[in-house]
Amino acid sequence: MADTGTREGLRLAIQEAGYYPDLVADMLETSLAGEAVNSYVVHHEPHFDRDELRRHVSVLVLTPTRLIVGHTDEYPSDDTHDVPYATTSTEAVPLDRVTSVVVSRTVTAPAAYRSGAPALDVVLTVGWGAMSRIDLEPATCGDPECEADHGYTGALTSDDFTLRVSEAGDGSSRVRDLLTFARALSAATVSVR
Repeated sequence: MADTGTREGLRLAIQEAGYYPDLVADMLETSLAGEAVNSYVVHHEPHFDRDELRRHVSVLVLTPTRLIVGHTDEYPSDDTHDVPYATTSTEAVPLDRVTSVVVSRTVTAPAAYRSGAPALDVVLTVGWGAMSRIDLEPATCGDPECEADHGYTGALTSDDFTLRVSEAGDGSSRVRDLLTFARALSAATVSVR
């Protein structure tokens, strides 16, 4: 759920997600450090890992000066833990460190698309330089008969955080929520340059 931003709205969205709400809220309060909430999105995602259901939640919070990225995962009991357990982490990124905000959306019948029409899915990718991905492939000279080694060519992509929501899996309101948050984040990163 996205909101134009209140701390109470954030807490309600975390409660609505129903995924360890007190743990997730405490994690965020630590990183918020009293700062106001301008916008947020909470995304609870269950998935199957072999034959068991696993869940995790991602929370993005935009403050006047930072992007807070929170993530919580649960795990079954194992050799080191007698009972199931969860790990939770946050990263607080100053807005002037955000280098890219990429919003990808999928729509049907693009020739008939009208402004404001709903998207089937939205992918938000935010980069701030903490992690990068490099895609390499063999370089060629263009001669199909050439067998020389031309080394490699590639692309380095900032890929710190990606979140995807879809109408089919999450509902149209969640797709709109992510677009609302993406718009707020894009606007905030323009104003700090």
